[in-house]
Amino acid sequence: MVRIRVRICFGKQDDLRWVGHRDLMRLFERMFRRADLPLSRSEGYHPKPRMTFPLPLAVGLIGREEIMEVELSAALPTEEIRNRLLRQLPPGVTLRAVEVLPPDARKARVRSASYAAPIPPSRRADLPRRIADFLAQGHCPIVRSRGRAPLDVRPLVEDLTFREGALQMRLRNEPGGSPGPREILSALGLDGLETQGAVLTRTAVETLP
Repeated sequence: MVRIRVRICFGKQDDLRWVGHRDLMRLFERMFRRADLPLSRSEGYHPKPRMTFPLPLAVGLIGREEIMEVELSAALPTEEIRNRLLRQLPPGVTLRAVEVLPPDARKARVRSASYAAPIPPSRRADLPRRIADFLAQGHCPIVRSRGRAPLDVRPLVEDLTFREGALQMRLRNEPGGSPGPREILSALGLDGLETQGAVLTRTAVETLP
């Protein structure tokens, strides 16, 4: 059976940021179907397209450079795949890149993700000091929601700076647990930014070689 793996870099923005991961998968499935791409499907009673999103985006966040992979059952030129998709993009989705992967390529594994959180002037008091205090810590355990185990987020924060009016962070992705940007904001005493109108953005996703 022919299975051609294609990696797609895309953006998710505007009202689409309120769409959850499962609905996003259904949206992409419809888009691929309208683009008449030959999808490879799983076996069993309810076959589904072979699609993976290595690091799903949380609801409410904008994604500038998201990554997903899909398997096709027939080979197509990269430019043909790109052109078909461009004609079927729904509002809120932008196409950044399309890559047909070699047969021996590994599935995408995320090393880290970068985020930006705009900080209103009213919440910037002592922010440089709070950032410095956080970075000086050896550990910063947090209690997670939905019954998940506590997580020490300090070793997973690779970069944390305030510039151009936004808190910029790069968070390492680990199989045992990875922090989200809202958890880092909470650790800095910046809860509730989104209720004040701030929109968080995932600016980049870095994959392992």
